[in-house]
Amino acid sequence: MYRDGEFMNKNLKRALMPSLLAASLAGVSLVPAQPASADSKVLEDAGIGAGVGAASSILRGRNIIKGAIKGGAAGAAVNGANGARSTRRERNNRNIIQDAGVGAAAGAVTDGITNSGRDTLGSAAEGAATGVIINSIRKKR
Repeated sequence: MYRDGEFMNKNLKRALMPSLLAASLAGVSLVPAQPASADSKVLEDAGIGAGVGAASSILRGRNIIKGAIKGGAAGAAVNGANGARSTRRERNNRNIIQDAGVGAAAGAVTDGITNSGRDTLGSAAEGAATGVIINSIRKKR
């Protein structure tokens, strides 16, 4: 009627599955929700990044839409990196090298997704430029 181990396998599933399901549901409901790390200016930073990416694409003779996408992702990433700081004073004390690095990494990753990594170095440079420009705009305010 049952093959070797099949009976035990079904009994284990019947015995353990309901308790595992209940434990996972309880664990999910008890975990407190974390606030988003990006601040209210994420769309503005993404828009600045998209503008920088589009302008860079025009200067380099590349696809403007892909440049705007890469720049927008870099701008949002720079915003997220600065939004992760705990106090307002730390968020306002931006580091230009961090912003350039985060923008470069986001530009390179986005290039890998949208362009199969054909222009990774150029996209990293566009992302770094986006980070520097966002840093200079945000420091003045």
